[in-house]
Amino acid sequence: MAHEQYRSLIETLHECMEACNHCFDSCLKEDHVAMMAECIRLDRECADICGYLEQALGRGTPFAKELAEVCAQICEACGNECKKHDHDHCQHCAEACFKCAEECRQLAA
Repeated sequence: MAHEQYRSLIETLHECMEACNHCFDSCLKEDHVAMMAECIRLDRECADICGYLEQALGRGTPFAKELAEVCAQICEACGNECKKHDHDHCQHCAEACFKCAEECRQLAA
């Protein structure tokens, strides 16, 4: 099965998607939501691309390398934004994003 070779990345993508969704939701509850706007936007972008790549790898997409490169770029951007904020949910999200970006780059190489 095509998805077996990507098992680790699929799990990492799912973890990143969940972290981004949690961060997104938590950012919306912060006192200064306007200050979190870029974090919220990137959380959505990152969760969406991670979810899409997770599904695409599961069905054996022929565009795995190309999608992984785009995903790595978005994950890194999200991680860089999240690490600017002291909230636990942002810091956890940044860690998940950087891990995901690294694994995506390994596939894209």
